This record gives sequence, structure tokens and C-alpha cells, in this order.
Amino acid sequence: MVLSTERSVLEPIAGGHVLSMAAPRLEGTVWRQLQASFRLGLVVAGSLAFAPACREAVLRLGISKLVWLDRDGGIVRANGERVSFVHLEELRELLATGAPRNERRAALLREVEAMLGAGVPAVNVCTLEGLADELFTYAGSGTLFTQERYTVVRKLGIDDFDAASDLVARGTSEGYLAPRSEEQLDAVLASGFGAFVEGRHLAGIGALLVDEGTRSAEIASLYTLTRFLGEGVGGHLVAYALARSRERGLEYVYACTTSERVGAFFERHAFRPAGPNEVPAAKWRGYDLDRRTRVSCYRKDLSAEASNGGGGVSS
Repeated sequence: MVLSTERSVLEPIAGGHVLSMAAPRLEGTVWRQLQASFRLGLVVAGSLAFAPACREAVLRLGISKLVWLDRDGGIVRANGERVSFVHLEELRELLATGAPRNERRAALLREVEAMLGAGVPAVNVCTLEGLADELFTYAGSGTLFTQERYTVVRKLGIDDFDAASDLVARGTSEGYLAPRSEEQLDAVLASGFGAFVEGRHLAGIGALLVDEGTRSAEIASLYTLTRFLGEGVGGHLVAYALARSRERGLEYVYACTTSERVGAFFERHAFRPAGPNEVPAAKWRGYDLDRRTRVSCYRKDLSAEASNGGGGVSS
């Protein structure tokens, strides 16, 4: 559904299926129109300004997401880095600091705040050119605003395997993840878990590969989308893996990486650098020799943690 103040703008987009917000029995009329056509234009006019009129339409129709097209796109930090995900409290803090200084942009963010505060679940702000990337790619192009900051980590189900295998392939092509055979990928998916933002965006994945013989497990194929870096997704994934490992009474958990940045991440989560002989020997069977010369291992001893009265992971 496309909202505008101009019917002439909507008619070419909606193929002639255009309604006025003043239409009688608006909710039922919209429902019936969308049964007849997959796209619909809605003219928001009258005494209300455009943004409040959009807010009223979204709330009245119970729409779960509003996408606001703006020529400047989403929020950008002073260093030029795009902010991909903002929840309501963060938005309020941002506005309290007087940022952004551009009044037009500040007014837009106040409207987004009003929408979220009124009950709109999510608002995306992006450019028209970036619309497809924002809605249909992992990278996105703008900023997603939500009422609450929430990330749910759960076991992957078969409906998640397509997206998860895409993330594994992406991480492998970027050099963060080791190449895996089809059989190895199946093992990762079967023991995999994912971090879901807004209930449906797969923001990151990981797998817990258990070695029963040594009562240990590897956190494998840990990969977080660039869009959600800084949101603590990696920490949520590690915390989930450690919780499952403790439930199974494992003695230690380890991870291997060729990335210094990823290694530093594990150290921040209380893993210590470990030698290749401090992980199960099975890890190295058939392992790429060139990659092995570049890989570093990190280990967290859960048995020692238990004897010291427990521990935790910050994220």
C-alpha cells in the first residue's frame, strides 16, 4: 500500500486501485481491494498534515510496518557510518541531544518517535532508490526503527535453512568462515541457532557442534550481518551457545577463526587464546592445511567456571 497526498502520483503506481482515506468503511474496503489487487494507493488528505495522517492510517488499519521514503535516507553518524537499527529509547536519547541539527531531519525523527509511541510496530526510513535493498536484502540501505530493542535467539527450523545457508555462504565468501562440504553444512544447520531481530530478520547465526567424546563443543559458523553490528547480536549468539553447553554439562567450549577482529570478540567474552592441541583432535581431520597455519583458537573452560561458582557472558 502506497500513501500520498496526490492521487495523480498513486494511480500509475497502484494500477488505478486508489482509495481515499475518507472512504466509508475504510478497513473493509481496503481489505477487499487488496484481495483484488496486490497493490493499492491510499490518498491521505484533509486537515491533517501528511505524517500524522500516515500515522492515523497505519494505526487504523493495523499495519505492522511503515516505510518512509526520504531523500536523505536513514540516520548517518558523524563519521559517515549508517545506523541500521534504532529502538524508541535510543531515538528519544538522540533527539534529546539535539541531533540531527538539520531541522527538517529532526522533524522527521520526531514524527517517527510519535509513530512508535502511538503503537506503530516498526518504521523504516530510506531513499526511494534504496527501497528494494532496505526491504529485501540483508544489508539494507536505511534505518529500521522499532518500539523496543529485542533480539530473540532460538534453534533454527527448516524454514530458516535457506536464509541461514545464505549467511554461511556470505561469511565464507568474505573469508570469515571456513569452506564446508554439503555434509558439513547440513551438520551446521542441524545444530544451528539464529538471532532474529523484529521477530523475523535473521541478523546472525551460529552452530554448536558437540564432541561427546571430549565433552566439548565448537561454536562454529558464527556470523553476524554487518547491518546489525553494534547491536550485541554476536554476544547474544555466544550467550545462547554457552547456556546450551552448560545444560549439557560440557567441560569446555571453543572457537577457531582466522580473523583478529573475531578473535578479539571471543576474548571480550572471556575466551582465552588456546593452542591447537587444546581442542579435540577431530577438529583437524581433513582441515585445510593452508587455513590451519592462519587459524587461531579460543577456549572457555566451563568446568572451572562451575567450580568457581558460575559465570556469565556480557553482550
